[in-house]
Amino acid sequence: MTSPAPLPSRLIGVADRIPESLSALRGPTEGRVSLPLRLAWTGLSEYDVSDPRQRLTLYRTLIDCGQRGDIMRYVNAQLLHADWPRIRRLTARRVIAIWERRLPELAA
Repeated sequence: MTSPAPLPSRLIGVADRIPESLSALRGPTEGRVSLPLRLAWTGLSEYDVSDPRQRLTLYRTLIDCGQRGDIMRYVNAQLLHADWPRIRRLTARRVIAIWERRLPELAA
C-alpha cells in the first residue's frame, strides 16, 4: 500500500498573487462587497467594508485565497495599511512575511 501524496503548500503562488504596489489596491472604503462563490464557498459571502471586524475577515480571506485581480478589486490600500497590525496576528507568519517583502511599507 502506498501512502497518499502530500497536499501542496498553501504558499505556492502567494507572491504571484500580491500586487506590485499598494497603489494598485483600489477597493472600496465603505459599503458592501459580495465575493464570488469561488472565494466564499462557506460562511459569509457579503461583507460591510465599514465594519472593522467584517473587513478583517474579508481581507484575510482575500490574502489567503484571492487572486491578484480579486485583491486589487476588493482591498483598499489605506484600510489594509491601517488594519495590517491586526491582520499580521491573524494570518500565517510565512504568508505575512511574503506580503511584507513585496510591500515593505506594510511592515513599517
